[in-house]
Amino acid sequence: MIKRSEKLAFMQVTEGANTVYRRMTEFTELSVSKNPKEYSRKYVDESTERNAVIGYSPAISYKMDFNPENSVHKEFANIADRELTGEDAVKDIVIVDLTSDDGEGVCNAVKRAFSIIPSAEGDDSDTYTLSGNMKASGEIVFGTCESTDDWQTVTFTEAE
Repeated sequence: MIKRSEKLAFMQVTEGANTVYRRMTEFTELSVSKNPKEYSRKYVDESTERNAVIGYSPAISYKMDFNPENSVHKEFANIADRELTGEDAVKDIVIVDLTSDDGEGVCNAVKRAFSIIPSAEGDDSDTYTLSGNMKASGEIVFGTCESTDDWQTVTFTEAE
């Protein structure tokens, strides 16, 4: 069994003059939906319909307890507060599979650009929350990640 905490998400954020992949912490929901696109057809000489997957439209639903000191949370809040659109609302997300550690601290990972689509804020009576969806805005990129700070940030290397 794989624990949920063994699949970590990292978001591209700008901190000063640097762009880093920062761990997405304090999220109460990060649920991936593949949303396959299907082509269905019924041939006259067959009694059943045929289906084929012809593409995907991945999305990640998110909900977080907003922490104004968290640089990832600031990115989400900035997109929502400024009602950013187009490329201004697109961020790279990297998902790292810690169960794939090669013994040297290198793990399998996938990276994809996602459009951040805010939907709600402040809908919890105990803490201020932000929620919405991230929808694919680019092709999936396979690779590996490693970290020098106990998986708070990562370096992504694209597979050859």
